[in-house]
Amino acid sequence: MSIKFGPEYVRAIAPYQGGKPIAEVAREFGLDESKIVKLASNENPLGIPDSAKEAMIKAASDIGRYPDANGFELKATITAKYAVPQEWITLGNGSNDILELAAHAFVEPGQSVIFAQYSFAVYPLATQAVGGRAIVVPAVAYGHDLDAMLAAITHDTKLIFIANPNNPTGTFLPAAAIEAFLRKVPASVVVVLDEAYNEFLAPELQYDSIAWVKQYPNLLVSRTLSKAYGLAGLRIGFGIAQPGITDLLNRIRQPFNVNSMAQAAAVAALNDTAFLQKSAKLNADGYQQLTQAFDELKLEYVPSFGNFVLVKVGNEDGAGARINLELLKRGIIVRPVGNYGLPQWLRISIGLPEENAAFIAALKSILAAA
Repeated sequence: MSIKFGPEYVRAIAPYQGGKPIAEVAREFGLDESKIVKLASNENPLGIPDSAKEAMIKAASDIGRYPDANGFELKATITAKYAVPQEWITLGNGSNDILELAAHAFVEPGQSVIFAQYSFAVYPLATQAVGGRAIVVPAVAYGHDLDAMLAAITHDTKLIFIANPNNPTGTFLPAAAIEAFLRKVPASVVVVLDEAYNEFLAPELQYDSIAWVKQYPNLLVSRTLSKAYGLAGLRIGFGIAQPGITDLLNRIRQPFNVNSMAQAAAVAALNDTAFLQKSAKLNADGYQQLTQAFDELKLEYVPSFGNFVLVKVGNEDGAGARINLELLKRGIIVRPVGNYGLPQWLRISIGLPEENAAFIAALKSILAAA
C-alpha cells in the first residue's frame, strides 16, 4: 500500500493552470513563435516600461547580494503615492502572494472563507491550502452579490475575498456598494479587496480604497504591478492595511520574496505616470475594438472594467474548449474558463490593435466555418 503524504485537503488541490506559453503552443501545433498572438493572461501588451528597464539594468550590478528584505525604497515609493506609513505595507511575490499570506495568517483548518462564484481561482486554492472551508456565494450578473455575501458570514468566518474589477468576468462594484458592505462586516472578519485591475478604471469610476483602510482595521487592499504597470514576469505586488494585519503578514512572509531587480523596476514603474496613462488609453481603445466585433458577430459578452473581455462563443457546453482549440491551431492564445464553471465562454485579454485584429479575424473564420 502506497503512503499518502500530507493532509487530505492539500492532496485534493487541483494545481493552478496559467495561460499557455507561446513556446508551448508553437511546439504543440508546429507554429512560428514570432507569429503567435497571446491574449490569455491579462498582461500589458506594451510590455515593461523603459523606465523600469533602465532601473533593472542599474540594479543588476549588485545582483550578487541579497535584496533588501524590507524593501525600504519600494515601500517609501508606495508611502509617497498612497500616503500611508511603511508599517502599513506588505510586499508580495505578485499579488497572489498577498492573497495566500492572508489565508495563512488568518484562517485555521475548518474555518470559513467567503468569495463569489466566478471570482479569481486563487481564492479557493488559498482557502484549500490552509484547510479552510470555502463558502462560494452565487453571482448576480456574473459579479459579486454583496448582500448575499454578508448573509453568508458565520461564526467561524475569518476572511472574505472581493475582486474589483473581478477576474475573469470583468464586473465592477461601485464605491458606495463596497463602503456599505465594509460598514456591516464584523470587525473580526478580514476583508481582502483585490484591486489587480484598478488602474484600468475610467477616471469617473476611481475611488479611494486607501481611505477605507484608514477607517477599517479589518481591510486589506491588494495591488499588483503585473497588469497596467507591465511587470508580470517580475512577480511583484503589495498589500496595504493597518498594522494589526500587516504585522501578521510580515511575520510569515518569506524574507526575500521580492528580488532586487523587481524592487528597482517597481519603484520606476510606480513613478511612470505617462506609461500608465498610455496603457489605460490603449486598453480603452482595445476594449472598443473587441466589443464592436462581438456586437457585429451577435456574441454575448460581459461588460468589462478590466483589461479583458469574457465572451460567450457558443451554446453547447464544450463551446469554449472547441473554439479555443481552433484558435490555438491558428496561433491565437486566449483563456478558456471552463474551470470557472463557464464552459461556453472565453476570456480575451486586450492586446495591441493588430493583435486584437488577428484574434477577431480568426474568430470570424472559425464561426463562419461552423
